Amino acid sequence: MVSTRPTVVNDSTPIVSTDNDEGKSKHESVSVNVETAMHHLLQQEDTDRNCLITIDDQGPKDFPLGLYGGPEQSKFDVQGVYQLSNLLQELFMAQQQGLTTATIKRSQLEEDPVHRLERLITTSWWDNLTRRLDADGIDRAAPDNLTRRIAHADGTKLTALKPEPTLRIYVPPGAPEQFAYYSTLAKNRSGLELDVQWLPDGEVTADFIKSINSKPGILALDMENVQLQGQPVARQMKGLPFIVPGDQFNELYNWDACFCALGMLDNHLPVVKGIVKNFVFEIKHYGKILNANRSYYLGRAQPPLLTWLALKTFHRTKHEPDAMDILRAAILAARKEYHVWWTSKPRLDEETVGKGSPPECRPTVFAHVFKPYADKYDMTLQEVSDAYNNGSISEPDLDVFFDHDRAVRESGHDTSNRVEGVCADLATVDLNCLLFQIENDIASTISTYFDDNLAIPEGFVIRGEKVGTVETSQIWRERLERRRAAMDKYFWNEKKGIYLDYNTVKREQSTAESVTSLWPLWCGAANKSQAERLVELALPKFECIGGLSSTSESTRGTVTDANPQKQWDYPYGWAPHQVLAWDGLKSYDFKNEADRLTYRWLHMMTKTFRNWNGTVVEKYDVTQLERSHSVDAEYGNQGRNFKYAPQEGFGWTNGSYIHGVSSMGDEARKALADGVSWEDFSKRDVAGTT
Repeated sequence: MVSTRPTVVNDSTPIVSTDNDEGKSKHESVSVNVETAMHHLLQQEDTDRNCLITIDDQGPKDFPLGLYGGPEQSKFDVQGVYQLSNLLQELFMAQQQGLTTATIKRSQLEEDPVHRLERLITTSWWDNLTRRLDADGIDRAAPDNLTRRIAHADGTKLTALKPEPTLRIYVPPGAPEQFAYYSTLAKNRSGLELDVQWLPDGEVTADFIKSINSKPGILALDMENVQLQGQPVARQMKGLPFIVPGDQFNELYNWDACFCALGMLDNHLPVVKGIVKNFVFEIKHYGKILNANRSYYLGRAQPPLLTWLALKTFHRTKHEPDAMDILRAAILAARKEYHVWWTSKPRLDEETVGKGSPPECRPTVFAHVFKPYADKYDMTLQEVSDAYNNGSISEPDLDVFFDHDRAVRESGHDTSNRVEGVCADLATVDLNCLLFQIENDIASTISTYFDDNLAIPEGFVIRGEKVGTVETSQIWRERLERRRAAMDKYFWNEKKGIYLDYNTVKREQSTAESVTSLWPLWCGAANKSQAERLVELALPKFECIGGLSSTSESTRGTVTDANPQKQWDYPYGWAPHQVLAWDGLKSYDFKNEADRLTYRWLHMMTKTFRNWNGTVVEKYDVTQLERSHSVDAEYGNQGRNFKYAPQEGFGWTNGSYIHGVSSMGDEARKALADGVSWEDFSKRDVAGTT
């Protein structure tokens, strides 16, 4: 056995390494005792004892698996971090299946990492991230990993967590079938401890939301009546499927689900259709697509992408009998949300946005905010937080802070120096791009699919409108042209070649530079000259070795105690920003730039996947490739907390990988699998991803 540690592969080294012995077959296999092989593998190779095999481990990187499979197979050696971590994953999955003996094929361990990651996402991870709110799934979907606790704080330290014993579901008044279903379920399954509650008729106010923060619960989603197999008359209610972002979450998050769905269109269409229908249900019953379907999110939305997703879904399902009905419902719902939530005046309304600090956040999140007031009132941080939230003390400056904080969270970019402390005053580039996209989608859909005549049925009318009102595409085209003109006037900075947010209080452009300045390419709001200026002057501010950072480095500023690192700032990159930039650049014929950015992101993901035991995370440090998954800002990094084998990856990052790889040609895929950097790949004649 080799006693020294082999050199870790670099970017140009093929990573699907095999034994050098000629004659070895890709189909070579060995049957081993799962527990014994796994024990010895971890003892030898997992030197930091974290139940993973990564480039951090100091083992010999050469494991004699054949020794655990009988004398005739003693030559079966497994070498290198990638193969060893694959072996650990295969043994763990065999163990999870209850197998005592497993046949390990060399082809499994040497599997092309691009193919392996694609395969895991499409055949396993999407299923592990899918939830339903019915008898078969509510015990998994209803528990709240964020608030099923009673937190006690001593100063700035969280000292105790106590789980709340009850699962709780809130049902809107317009869904009596759901209420009856869950009530019956609670009665018939007493061990479930399900508390079924009605939401009030009429407007859900901030005071009501605050009043139930001590009794948080999941919010009901859409259900369907399905025929029982073998029983032509009998039917039962079944929850429509939805996707969750990662293993920490059990609820349907708005824009997370949209970018997950982008990677599910080819092989998980029933779930994608379920997501669209659930979004329609939320708009009908909650007035908007919620941040997520939890009671404490009743007053908060997230970036709206329903029309974008609905049209992508329709194009994949148009041959199905219900495709047009789903599209119609989605367009009607998006229209209602547009008027009732996104363009109503005033947008910031204390009766609908909320009061106090966000209840989903742990007490320590706002320690720096409450500390001066704890000193002022001679209270602990927990005491002053409770006193502020229950109205015992009044602090106008805290009211302003939390107005901005809620706006930040609704923006989807929580948090960033770009928006912190000012978000409620900003007209942002990204939200206006999303509204431009909605206006364009509704106009084109009414014109193309509904003969330029869309009747508004009951359930989708807005205030002052009659059932049966007919809408044409013209009003939506006028809206998007007005918005385009306003974006040019308030956001576009010709000198800098970038779109900047506009501060509506100070009446001036923000100086913060965000990668969302590229979103006008995605929605089509930029003209040719603006697009060229963006690519020339703005794009270089965000492009890094691993893709696009969320903001420019200057916007992040120097990290200090007073200016802590925030997760939506440089040097971190997120899947949604990559995807919308790729698609936007392509739509303006900047194919080379789109190919380069796609390759950079996928190269970083693939390198992390192979070097770190299959890791796929929520966000990455795109300025470096060795530990790009190691992000500790604010909430840490989701997708890292597993042992032996990854089970879910992270939702929208999975989606970005499937979306990006689908645009790649064979040579680009092979280069990715071989660990070739963009700098080296771009020198080849075959460079390009389509």
